[in-house]
Amino acid sequence: MSHAIDLRIAAAKQAVLAETSRLHAEFGRTKAVLKYDGTRVTPVDIAISEAIQQAITTRFPEDQFFSEELALTDAPIPVTSRFCWVLDPIDGTNNYANGIIYVAISLALLENGVPIYGVIYDMARRVLMHGGPGRGVWDDDKPARVAPEAPHGHSLIGFHSPVQKSYAGEGKRLIENFKIRGLGSSALHLAYCAVGHLDGVVEHNNKLWDIAAAAAMIEEGGGRLDYLTPTPFPLKEFWLKSDRVQYIAGNAAMVARLHEILER
Repeated sequence: MSHAIDLRIAAAKQAVLAETSRLHAEFGRTKAVLKYDGTRVTPVDIAISEAIQQAITTRFPEDQFFSEELALTDAPIPVTSRFCWVLDPIDGTNNYANGIIYVAISLALLENGVPIYGVIYDMARRVLMHGGPGRGVWDDDKPARVAPEAPHGHSLIGFHSPVQKSYAGEGKRLIENFKIRGLGSSALHLAYCAVGHLDGVVEHNNKLWDIAAAAAMIEEGGGRLDYLTPTPFPLKEFWLKSDRVQYIAGNAAMVARLHEILER
């Protein structure tokens, strides 16, 4: 195991946990405003983003740090460092501003553009989920795995309604075959799949920062992550206007069944 990676994992956990008090203190109290892309942001998003970035870049100034709350640039930012970080300071901002508990802080460590460790704070359960290739997957410091059961009518699938109406038919087929959970946090959907709380995930609306941390966890937990759009990894450049990412996840049998249902 790389000492450089171990140092960064420890720093990631410390930086995320340091912001949980701020997250809880402003829950349901702060106001959200619309951004350029129709998503929402609160002052807490900004504060957490700035604090975690400072904590990480102070210790690892040679690393690049990317956040959903970076200032919008006219062009993508090339990834040039061995290690880079991708942060979603509050995944589930609408939930957060409206007092709905399904909210996460999601921080990913990437090496040569590939997610190698994810740290996700689950506000609803007040626990840290984390893991990556060769280092296990952990849910509140307990070893965790993807749910092993074959797909069935009561399997729980994390799914958010697609932005594009052209995918409405896929949503209908999912509802006809499984039990659906739409938590309002894509990071939690994929992380919950990685640790076995959900049996599978289908997402149409994700951006890179929504999934980077949990993407580091899912295969280590015994699952599969199949992209239905071009894979964002290895990450070559970071841009807030990047295309949406679509994917399915679960154990191998679940992923195969989801491909059948979605017909792609």
